[in-house]
Parts: sequence; structure tokens; C-alpha cells
Amino acid sequence: MSDHTWFEPYKIKAVERIPITTPEQRAAALEEAGWNTFLLRSDQVTIDLLTDSGTNAMSDRQWAGLMMGGEAYAGSRNFYHLEETVRRVYGYRYVVPTHQGRGAEHIVSRMLIHKGDTIPGNMYFTTTRQHQELAGGTFADVIVDEAHDPQSRHPFKGNVNLERLEKVIEQAERVPYLSIAGTVNMAGGQPISLANLRAVREIAHAHGALVIFDATRAVENAWFIKEREPGHADRSVAEILLEMCSLTDGCTMSAKKDSLVNIGGWIGLNDPDLAAQARNLCVVYEGLHTYGGLAGRDLEAIAIGIEESVDDDHVRARILQVRELGEMLEAAGVPIVEPIGGHAVFLDAKRIYPHIPQEEFPAQRLAGEIYLDSGTRTMERGIVSAGRDPETGEHRHPALELVRLTIPRRVYTSRHLAGVARSVARVFERRWTTRGLEMVFEPTYLRFFQARFRPLES
Repeated sequence: MSDHTWFEPYKIKAVERIPITTPEQRAAALEEAGWNTFLLRSDQVTIDLLTDSGTNAMSDRQWAGLMMGGEAYAGSRNFYHLEETVRRVYGYRYVVPTHQGRGAEHIVSRMLIHKGDTIPGNMYFTTTRQHQELAGGTFADVIVDEAHDPQSRHPFKGNVNLERLEKVIEQAERVPYLSIAGTVNMAGGQPISLANLRAVREIAHAHGALVIFDATRAVENAWFIKEREPGHADRSVAEILLEMCSLTDGCTMSAKKDSLVNIGGWIGLNDPDLAAQARNLCVVYEGLHTYGGLAGRDLEAIAIGIEESVDDDHVRARILQVRELGEMLEAAGVPIVEPIGGHAVFLDAKRIYPHIPQEEFPAQRLAGEIYLDSGTRTMERGIVSAGRDPETGEHRHPALELVRLTIPRRVYTSRHLAGVARSVARVFERRWTTRGLEMVFEPTYLRFFQARFRPLES
């Protein structure tokens, strides 16, 4: 199946009716939501591209697996199925389930970070950095410069700048671990190469630091290595994924992405002492270490989803569907992050609205305008998501001011996405008449989830 002849490697067995709304209904809904797409109700949304987290369509095998849930409080058989699957597919010796990815981030941060620590990483992610800061640490961005340039065609914009990493480690009081993501969400779903990950591991271990992998979309990263990194074209995604994980000491995982489920996550570790600590903290914050806040049926669905996620035909169709949407937008002249990433197409709001200052939240406004046009829900990934500096209280100003069009796995057809592309093109055409927003409510943590805005109209 080539790039030009790809098709979905599945057929549809059940369908869900989606809401069709009027412009008047959408305008009222967006005003009620304070121009925050997170605060829209799902029955007000026609095409939901807010996130690929927990929004995937499960397979018939996964639905059948739900009926095999062993709902014991302790020692559910489904935990042991999950443990065996993670060991085989990802390679980690010890597995601790959590209710979702941020539960894993919380435990790892509390376990490894002391006050004053520095945690280098290849670009921040919102919840990851928040947990690191709440544990007393400071995140240090060591990603390559190309990651901050939406027009750079660098094939591995998730790579770490190795010289910068060395300097950060040398200047830090203590570095407990490196926080390495593959792919890098905030950079536009961009991958890290195997060669770079291997070099990162060598530097970390030379300085006595661990490498903790955000493996949430590592399957997609493995595909990009197969496609772009010399010497790997003939390898399977599963083989590449296993090698990637072998270059790390542990991982946090949101199974709601690659693993094709609606809830769940896990921590993978190789050190028995760290695993014992993680299991102990799991009991405190998530539930017993053999269920981690999940029902047995959820554990079973994750185990089956992991197997399905590394099928090359599945991954190819997943990547190429996202790419097809990006190419439609490029053909319409809409500025996007290049190259097109794994889980989403990212619109470059700075180039779409060059007349709107960043402190007037251009990406937030763009997400609202797309919803008004077609009922398509997207999300901001710019100054709102970046939050405020905890020391100065000032807005952080990221180089990237983006809107993410995130594609749930096995959910929408190409015709759905063609309609989205036409909608974004219409919004782009009327860009010069659009003004910014002002924030009228700001929560303390992770403000992008709950903040409210109103338009700055002339």
C-alpha cells in the first residue's frame, strides 16, 4: 500500500450520529463557552478534532475484551495480560497501571524530583511540566532550534540539541532524569531519531541521569523513523518501537492515544527499586498496583489495543490520513507546521493572523472562528497553553502559536476531513477582518482547559 493508494485497513461495524448545527446555534454555544473550545458540549460539535486522547474507535476485539474483564480488586487477570503485552511490545520489565497519562506523570515526578532539580527535555508538554513544577523541579528546553520554526522541513524536529543538553546538565544543581518525548506534541507531532535518542542516552548515563520516555505516541514516532531515518525502511514498526524503548530507563504512557482506548495509562520501568516506589505511590494516588484506577475491562482493552497499534498497515493509514488533511490545507494556501506530523495538523496562527499580537491570543481566536464556520472543534497550542512563568507571573511567549487539528484514530473518513479543510480555508480567506481576544477568567493551573475569553471587536 503506497502513499498514493492507501486506504483504511478496517471496515465500519457501528456508527454514531453526529450533530449538525446552525451558525446561530454555534455562535450562542461559543459565547456560552467563553470562546474556549474545551468548554463546548460534545452535542454542540460536528467534527471533533480537539484531541486524539481517548477519542479513538475501539475494534471488535477490544469490545469483546471488555466482556473478559476480571473485576477483582487485587490481581485481576487482565493486569497480567497487560503486563505481558507491555513487556513484549515495549520491553519494560515492570508495569504500573494508572488512570491515564497524567497519573503516570504525577507518580514519576513525585518519585524522582527533589526541590531545585532541573529536568531537561525536548520541548515542554503542558501536564508534564506542571507535574515537574509542582514537585519542585524546573523544566529546561533542549530541543533543536528547528522545532521552534514552523517552516523548517527538518525530518526530526523532536531531536535534542546535544551541546545544549550538556550545558544544561553541567550548570544544573541536579538532573534526576531527562524527559524525552516521541513524537513531540507541542512542536507539531514531530519525531526524534533513533540516532539522537541513542546519543541522549549516552550523555544522560555519563552524568548519572535517567532517560524517562513519554511513549504516548511512540508508535507514530517509530513510523517516521522507518520512513525517514536511513537504514530502517525494511524494519517493522514493532521492531523500531522496541529499540526506541530499549534506549530509555522507563516511560510514562497515556494509552488513550496510540493504544486505541478511551481511558488508561501506565508506567514502564526497568529498575526494581524504582518499580517498588512506583507501585507504592500508585496505591496512594491511583489504586492498588494491579489496577491503577482502572477496571479490569479497561486493562484488557489496552492490552489488545497495544497489539493492534503496532500493525504496520494500521500505522501507515493513520499517518497518511493526517498527511492528506495537511496537504489539502497546503493546497489552499493555509500556513501549517512543516513537515506534517503524526497525530495532527497544526495551523500557524502567527502567519494566519500576523496583525493580532500574541497577547491577544490569535490561536485561541482561530480555534473559535473554525468552530463558528463549520462546527469543527480544534484546540489552541500557543500562549494560552504555555501559561505563566511561576516566578515572574508573566505570560510565557512560545515561538509557536498554533491551532491543533487532532485526528482521532479510526473515527473520521477522508470526506469528513475534506470538509474541515474547506472550512479552515474559508476562515483563512477572511483573516484580515478578524480581531483578537481578551482573557476574562484564568484558573491557576493548566489554564487552557478552563479559561474564558471575549472578542476584541472594533
